[in-house]
Amino acid sequence: MVARIYSPAKTATQSGRGKTHDWVLDYVPEVARTIEPLMGYTSSSDMRQQVRLRFASEEEAVAYARRNGIAYRVEKPRERHVPKVTYSDNFRFNRHMPWTH
Repeated sequence: MVARIYSPAKTATQSGRGKTHDWVLDYVPEVARTIEPLMGYTSSSDMRQQVRLRFASEEEAVAYARRNGIAYRVEKPRERHVPKVTYSDNFRFNRHMPWTH
C-alpha cells in the first residue's frame, strides 16, 4: 500500500491559510468503494483509508514512513501566485476585460 505525503491547500470557503502548514500522510485506496444497493450508502473494506496522520514538517513524515516500512510518494505544494492589482486598475483605459454593468 502506498502512502501520499502532502501539504494541504487552503479551504475554498475561508480566506485564511490556517491548516496549510502541516504535512499529512494519507494512504492511497487499494480497493474501490462500493455502493450498497438497498440504501445507496458508500462503503469500503479498506480500513487504511480512515488513517490520516499530521506532521509538523515534510522530513518528519518521510522519516515516519521509512521507519515503518511504508512506501510513500511526496507531493510538493504549488507556489501561490497572487496578482498585484490596485483599485485604480478598475478604471484604466486599457483594461483586459471591458467594464460593463
